[in-house]
Amino acid sequence: MKARVTVSLKPGVLDPQGRAILHALEGLGFSGVTDVRVGKLIELELAEGTPLETVEEMGRRLLANTVIENFRVEPA
Repeated sequence: MKARVTVSLKPGVLDPQGRAILHALEGLGFSGVTDVRVGKLIELELAEGTPLETVEEMGRRLLANTVIENFRVEPA
């Protein structure tokens, strides 16, 4: 069984990596991009029958900094 945990910065949290990508895209001549936000995708291989609630607990306790990040868990 596999699960995906998608981690993204909460709205209003500064994203310097996203800003750097935005400026690089502009420098390469790409127009029309108004904002870039960078996140993480974590794929977990789990023992069969592992509940998604367990993965959500992993997200809260380790995979995401819940002060500044949101996360979403989905089966893969």
